[in-house]
Amino acid sequence: MNKAETINETYKHKATVEKFVFFVVKELINRGMKHDNSKIDSFEAEGFAKYTDKLAGLTYGSEEYKKTLGEMKPFLKHHYEKNRHHPEHFPDGIKGMNLIDVVEMICDWKAASLRHDDSDILKSIEINQDRFGYSDDLKDILLNTIDFFDFCF
Repeated sequence: MNKAETINETYKHKATVEKFVFFVVKELINRGMKHDNSKIDSFEAEGFAKYTDKLAGLTYGSEEYKKTLGEMKPFLKHHYEKNRHHPEHFPDGIKGMNLIDVVEMICDWKAASLRHDDSDILKSIEINQDRFGYSDDLKDILLNTIDFFDFCF
């Protein structure tokens, strides 16, 4: 290839990458707009109304927190079935997720951590590694993403 052909091929490549990036961005915007809509339906709304304030006062991952999640089981089961940004949505957990699911999940975890009185998203990521069995590599990516969120607000 000569220089002009190489430049032309580079432009084609850039256009293809742009299409993929825009597709991902469009899907993430869609996910953001529809996030947790199932909590608005009467069944989930009832359960989350009963437990949200209680969870906010509990330390994430504590025995009392886990006990409360157990009490919420019917509401959570419904919620996980309707929302693929939760590892519980998939039979094989986090391994069944795609990257878009993982991005929405870490956004959800960060936002949820802001609702807890004693939240620590970094500790939550550690706890969730045991809970969901993800690799150290994914844990590092999630931690790096939290660093990236520092530029958000």
